[in-house]
Amino acid sequence: MSQREPDLSGMSERAAAHVIGRVPKAAQQLAEAFAAEGAELALVGGPVRDLLLGRAVEDLDLATNLPPDQTIAILERWASKTWDAGRAFGTVAGRRGKTVVEITTYRTEEYQPDSRKPDVTYGDSLEGDLSRRDFSINAMAVLLAPELRFTDPFGGLADLAAGLLRTPATPTQSFSDDPLRMMRAARFAAQLGFDVDEAAVAAMTELAERIKIVSAERVQAELVKLMLAPQPRRGLELMVYTGLAQQILPELPALQLEIDEHHHHKDVYEHTLTVVDQAIALETGPEGAVPGPDLVLRLAALMHDIGKPATRRFEPGGGVSFHHHEVVGAKLTTKRLRALRFDTATIKDVSRLVELHLRFHGYGEGEWTDSAVRRYVTDAGPLLERLHRLTRADCTTRNRRRAERLAFAYDDLERRVAALSAQEELRAIRPDLNGDQIMAVLGIKPGRDVGRAYQYLLERRINEGPLGEEAATQALKAWWAEQQG
Repeated sequence: MSQREPDLSGMSERAAAHVIGRVPKAAQQLAEAFAAEGAELALVGGPVRDLLLGRAVEDLDLATNLPPDQTIAILERWASKTWDAGRAFGTVAGRRGKTVVEITTYRTEEYQPDSRKPDVTYGDSLEGDLSRRDFSINAMAVLLAPELRFTDPFGGLADLAAGLLRTPATPTQSFSDDPLRMMRAARFAAQLGFDVDEAAVAAMTELAERIKIVSAERVQAELVKLMLAPQPRRGLELMVYTGLAQQILPELPALQLEIDEHHHHKDVYEHTLTVVDQAIALETGPEGAVPGPDLVLRLAALMHDIGKPATRRFEPGGGVSFHHHEVVGAKLTTKRLRALRFDTATIKDVSRLVELHLRFHGYGEGEWTDSAVRRYVTDAGPLLERLHRLTRADCTTRNRRRAERLAFAYDDLERRVAALSAQEELRAIRPDLNGDQIMAVLGIKPGRDVGRAYQYLLERRINEGPLGEEAATQALKAWWAEQQG
């Protein structure tokens, strides 16, 4: 059972008072406006759950028996701003101060087998509306108008206290109607630390392939929420166990490599989950200042070894190798994240970290030259802090002496990076001459040769440190003469 507050045992009679005491006054004033019209208004779903868990709630989900046209008329008298882009689906929204509300007319839904988009019709009861929710913990409500009443027709409060995810309808019907609910089960397991009801797990296993009818964008949104949750491992393990990961992220279950009795190597799947946990423990923001969660780091930890299944080789004498799995893994990462419609920057950064995650190995076996340290920093670029954390997280050995040796080596590398950075502004490393200076020295116009000359000077800068303008000019002239010869 996860850590949460307050203790909800035996609290059903006090639940409404517990929630209403935490509802923003602006929302209570809106409820009074609905009551004046003889209409119902209820706080529903996630906000009720979170308020019962003692969490702060900013945006409020509300439901009413009024149709959207009447709802917007009341809302406009209360809100400083309204919008109704979802009016066709029965939803209007508004803001007053910091309080944002989204009000949906009671609905019933009917799903077609080949689509998760329901045919929506307006309903006439709060209980009917709650029956269409994904899980019982999201199917609770507090009626705010015309009276104050806690409604929990599917035992959500008891499930909340037990740390259990259970569907209001049968899980087979619920997940078949909207397969994205299976991803939401994994996400809530990761966010709340809850267990999933056995019947729901069985239904997820049976219906995992139906996730294919959900758009990649919606799947990605749930995966991101899962990865940013406090306990991603719980959700990832559920996805693998039920077969959902095979449909969405097949590279993850593929890490469950068979371990031949004569070819021992660590369990890559378990190792990967441990690296995710350890990366989170080392987590800071992208610039090393603001605490996480850091999606790029977490995704890189998840994907860092996905090239191993394709590169596994059994060596003579019983060894196992995964040569160049970081290069293969980077390509597979790019392909998978593109399929999941991640943005270009995230794809680029995660794939680059996967490609670089082995670069450190070997440092402890022989001290790097200054030029090797410069190249390490230059290749990592703005990802250096994340690469530090990913590399440290990748140490999951149970051999204490080996772990201490690796930690010492990486501490030493970080000291070397810091020392060189102080001397040379290492993270902003540039050639001693810029493009304009290169063109002036060589008497050439913008074009390919300028880029070649720039790269030559950059390599000299990395290998030798700062040359100074005069020495760089002489080196450039000598290089250019060789090119012309």
